[in-house]
Amino acid sequence: MATVRKAHTIWNGDLFHGTGEVTLYSSQLGTYEVTWKARAEESGGRTSPEELIAAAHSACFSMAFSNALAEAGKTAERIETSAEVSFVPGTGITGSHLRVTAVVPGLTAEEFTDIAESAKTGCPVSQALSGISITMDATLET
Repeated sequence: MATVRKAHTIWNGDLFHGTGEVTLYSSQLGTYEVTWKARAEESGGRTSPEELIAAAHSACFSMAFSNALAEAGKTAERIETSAEVSFVPGTGITGSHLRVTAVVPGLTAEEFTDIAESAKTGCPVSQALSGISITMDATLET
């Protein structure tokens, strides 16, 4: 059975000078202001669709990586993932770059890289973003 999550946005005004508010309905975690300037220039305390995608990508990858490690009989002590989603006005979203560092006892650097690459392609958000370039830097910490 599918799980459905909901968010809602209200936008006022034109694209370049207007403002919007996106509300996370499913989690009830809050309402966040969005603007074109936050999307194409500086955030100024507001969010953007790309930041929300970056949050989803980093969380999804961490979960997929944790699962892939478990399937290999390993458990991470810690996984830290960041995602940088690039947006070019007039072109759109052009890429997502993942940076992952993790502490995984008993794992070689080669095994770590292989499992991270598998998680990158297997992550449902990566699959949803398959039309853009997805790159990754992965570091095994000791």
